[in-house]
Amino acid sequence: MEQGASGVRLNKFLADSGFCSRREADRLITDGRVTIDGRIGVLGDKVQAGSDVRVDGQRLSGESEKIYIALNKPLGIVCTADAREPMNVIDYVRHPQRIFPIGRLDKDSTGLLLLTSDGGIVNRMLRAAGHHEKEYIVSVDRRLTPQFLEKMAAGVPILDTVTLPCKIERISDFSFRLTLTQGLNRQIRRMCMVLGYNVVTLKRVRIMNIQLGTLEPGHWRDLTESELSALFSMLSDES
Repeated sequence: MEQGASGVRLNKFLADSGFCSRREADRLITDGRVTIDGRIGVLGDKVQAGSDVRVDGQRLSGESEKIYIALNKPLGIVCTADAREPMNVIDYVRHPQRIFPIGRLDKDSTGLLLLTSDGGIVNRMLRAAGHHEKEYIVSVDRRLTPQFLEKMAAGVPILDTVTLPCKIERISDFSFRLTLTQGLNRQIRRMCMVLGYNVVTLKRVRIMNIQLGTLEPGHWRDLTESELSALFSMLSDES
């Protein structure tokens, strides 16, 4: 297929088809697993209307209806689409369409996880990860002190950096609400450990404007039109 100004970039075509995120599409293309009309695609290729695009021999049909869901992830479920992981979240949800998680939530944590078939929004949310708020309810193994709350809010040295200032609110002697704009690996658990505390339970209750609400553990729901409209508006502002 000749390259031209028209057409859709190959990685966007894969993402829009619901097959994977655009980042994963780049990896598939680089690995030589994507073909356009029988030839191996390369980064930067464009797909014209009617082209035969395949991944590992499986033909993609182009843009599909976008799926956006909120899951109350239970303990033990792993935020991966890798079928080699027996407790992967995709097999757990068993959605009829191909979906993948936006971001991660530790295996030992519970609460709100967003999943989608829209590879474009995955990229946009990951790019905005340093700005959007995520809210958690955390319980620990020791009684909270004013010093602990102050240090958590001001920033804690972990992973060769100091965490950004965050919002913290005491709920009880052993639990608190924490709002972060970072997503460092096991960040909350590491912050608590540095200050001499161990996390007992950790539940995410909000991502940006999406609330966990009364969604039961292990259940999922489609995002509402108003939630999606507000979410897309926030992402547009951040970009």
